[in-house]
Amino acid sequence: MTAARQTIHVGGEWRAALSGATREILDPADATPFAVVAEGGVQDTDDAVAAARAAFDDGSWPRTTAAERAALLRRVADLLERDRELIGALESQDAGKTLEEGRVDVDCVRDAFLYFADLVANEDAGGRIVDAGSEDIRSVVVHEPVGVCALITPWNYPLLQASWKIAPALAAGNTFVIKPSEITPLSTVVLVELLLEAGLPLGAANIVTGPGDTVGARLAEHPDVDLVSFTGGLVSGTKVARAAADSVKKVALELGGKNPNVVFADACATPEDFDTAVDQALNAAFIHSGQVCSAGSRLIVEESLRERFVTELARRAAHIRLGRGTEDGVECGPLVSAAQLARTEEYVASALAEGAVLRAGGERPDGPGYFYRPTVLDRCDRDMRVVREEVFGPVLTVETFRTEAEAVALANDTEYGLAGAVWTSDEERASRVAALLRHGTVWINDFHPYLPQAEWGGFGKSGIGRELGPSGLAEYRETKHIYRNLAPRPVRWFAGETRKDQA
Repeated sequence: MTAARQTIHVGGEWRAALSGATREILDPADATPFAVVAEGGVQDTDDAVAAARAAFDDGSWPRTTAAERAALLRRVADLLERDRELIGALESQDAGKTLEEGRVDVDCVRDAFLYFADLVANEDAGGRIVDAGSEDIRSVVVHEPVGVCALITPWNYPLLQASWKIAPALAAGNTFVIKPSEITPLSTVVLVELLLEAGLPLGAANIVTGPGDTVGARLAEHPDVDLVSFTGGLVSGTKVARAAADSVKKVALELGGKNPNVVFADACATPEDFDTAVDQALNAAFIHSGQVCSAGSRLIVEESLRERFVTELARRAAHIRLGRGTEDGVECGPLVSAAQLARTEEYVASALAEGAVLRAGGERPDGPGYFYRPTVLDRCDRDMRVVREEVFGPVLTVETFRTEAEAVALANDTEYGLAGAVWTSDEERASRVAALLRHGTVWINDFHPYLPQAEWGGFGKSGIGRELGPSGLAEYRETKHIYRNLAPRPVRWFAGETRKDQA
């Protein structure tokens, strides 16, 4: 294990925590420490906000042209491509995912920077002209950066989630302070290093590594922060919203989901179609050990298909190869922490106590690390905690339906509304069901893909606002209407003495 890194960056300086506190970062594949980072606190956070405030109020970045901002984002994309293998391996070790998943994450981060670069570069710099109905009026709507942004990111996709916030924040001309998860901070530290290498002015990007209950809480409440963007759990997200309310700052929240994967029998009419639907159900539930906000953890399958489908699904789940993500042939890595492993075990135990039938998994394998076998729970219903609440582990529940209306009702019977899928060969049914699902992303005959140019976010308790797409950029902007009168004249609403004189 190496010595403690200076992982707090404030106003152009890398430093240790003012308190001297550090935190060990554990490899989830064997539960051993492999890095030590600074454990920042409230004063570190205040210093970072002050640096971001000065850089926004008096620095150069908010005053750069869109072309200059786009050029920097493209330089960052080039650096990500250069360091793809290094960053992908770091993400694999830190978060426990497979090496290939880590590489794909880096590619997706690169795509996000390129998308927002293109988006701002191709905008009309003059703003949107509004027809006021008079030749004497020039009216235009322009967009300006919101100011200092506090960015709080989760442990499951540390690099990807950081990019979804940093890229639009910088594209809009903001400065920021980012707090990565204290469990998986390393790739975000590297990303800030790349921003500086690309030429971002000092003070525009600041990072404080540390816990949510100190660093995150201070960012959310800080009066000099203009926007807080948080991705994480529902409980923490509501705390962020409450803390931000006193200063009436802008808030964007992405709080996860309990995502349905609805499979109609007609989607499996041929052996090839059946194989595809089963394969996609495995991907939906078990990619990154189910530690995905959009994981298809609720399989809702037509009753006539259930036994055949679940039998094959369970058979394949039992053969998923677990191991360290950098090892050849490994298909699924560990959970991120001992706490997440214990949480998963508790949910499975509660499901079995409530009447679920275990078809695969349901146990730890022998050996070190935070591994849990991919688990399939059959005969589930909406009253079970495991169906209602987000597990964030490799656990798939199975519910059944007989009619299209029942399928839609089950899919929408959740306090979340992030994502969902429908599998059917009937195009009209696909369109009907997609229109009725109350989820921010709906896949038809697919699961998990996203596009940087399409908005990401959810209904209900899945959050507030959107990331990616044009709306993802709009989150980091203020809208201003500039109204110019070219021929001003008296209104005479209040005539006063003038009216008497005229009389």
